[in-house]
Amino acid sequence: MLTTDDLHASVSDPLLDTMNFLNEITTRYPEAISFAPGRPYDGFFDVEQVFAHLRRYLDHLAETGASPGQVRDALFQYGPTAGRIRELVADSLRKDEGIDVPPEAVVVTVGCQEAMLLAVRALHARPEDVLLVASPCYVGIAGAARVLDVETAPVHDRDGGFDCAALREAVLAERARGRRPRACYLIPDHANPRGTTVPLATRHRLLDLADELDLLLLEDSPYRMVSPGAQLPTLKALDLRRAGHRGPRVVHLGSYAKTLFPGARVGYVVADQPVTDRAGRTGLLAAELTKIKSMVTVNTSPLGQAVVAGMLLAADGHTGRLNAESSAYYGDTMRATLRRLAECFPPARREALGVRWTHPEGGFFLALDVPFAADSAALARSARQYGVIWTPLSYFHPHGGGTHGIRLSTSYLTEHDIAEGIARLARFVEAEASGGGRPLR
Repeated sequence: MLTTDDLHASVSDPLLDTMNFLNEITTRYPEAISFAPGRPYDGFFDVEQVFAHLRRYLDHLAETGASPGQVRDALFQYGPTAGRIRELVADSLRKDEGIDVPPEAVVVTVGCQEAMLLAVRALHARPEDVLLVASPCYVGIAGAARVLDVETAPVHDRDGGFDCAALREAVLAERARGRRPRACYLIPDHANPRGTTVPLATRHRLLDLADELDLLLLEDSPYRMVSPGAQLPTLKALDLRRAGHRGPRVVHLGSYAKTLFPGARVGYVVADQPVTDRAGRTGLLAAELTKIKSMVTVNTSPLGQAVVAGMLLAADGHTGRLNAESSAYYGDTMRATLRRLAECFPPARREALGVRWTHPEGGFFLALDVPFAADSAALARSARQYGVIWTPLSYFHPHGGGTHGIRLSTSYLTEHDIAEGIARLARFVEAEASGGGRPLR
């Protein structure tokens, strides 16, 4: 008979149970309007397109000289650990993002979650090594670090955005404790959970600071291509353009879950940092990540890679073309949510309640500050009594905090559901603020 004491401590960490709890609440109250899932809207998916994308990639292989046996192997065999479609991914990154790296600097992963796990595992070699995370942070990075027994330390946002002074303070504080900060993880664009975006001037300062502090930056940017309007350059693109720097500072983590479709489970990591071995030979960090991947997932599904490749070929590498409709839709749902919040919480009332929210210009998420403890118990009351589901912001503060905040996802709902869902949320907030436990009619 096993007990949890016989298992790794991560299985007993509440952090790793947060998504299970949300799934349980959603299943228990299927009629509730849910602002919890950060996933693409189903209306953009067509089953028949999968077969067209697959056929396009197979035709591409044949047209570029692959034999029938090689085409067959591209679907049915394991394939290279680093990925079969690295050339197409590198081409798309160059065209979409101005990230010009050789295919050898790319590792195709099982979603961005594996990309995070590989980077964190490779970069943290000693017990004193620590990963800095912009706080609040995406649950997945905190969970990956916990599973790997890698310590994390927060870099607290100030005024809702990333603060370079806070990063410097965190690095110096960790070094004073005898620890070695290796990297800082952040989502610069429309961040999960608050929807904030790092300004261009701050991005330049951040890269200079990474040089000064000898720190790597783990850049996760899943929402850029599904957000309306022009986007700021990625940290990685800016990193590659710098003159006189001390080598590449940014490890770029990406995924096709939001831009193409999550079921493919295809992500990637761009790791062009040079690595020298004990014999003096120099290669790329991507090659070292590939060694770890070979013992974690062996390879990324060739079938998933094939469908993604077909979609990239259809758009000549420009995923923005594939997302013109979806990014407009997500922009509309975000604006609809912000308008409805303003209607349900007019200025005088929100001032009296102490309610405020972020105002993202893209992405899937925004955050709302409320005058009560927005914990799992409050979430259960909200779902049971008011028929509306959200995510406690405390889930994104693994070092404590966020107790009076909630995350709203706007991507998966129609504008009709948003209007009704925010009205229900407003009634719930009013009732909690007044100490009442019954729904207001």
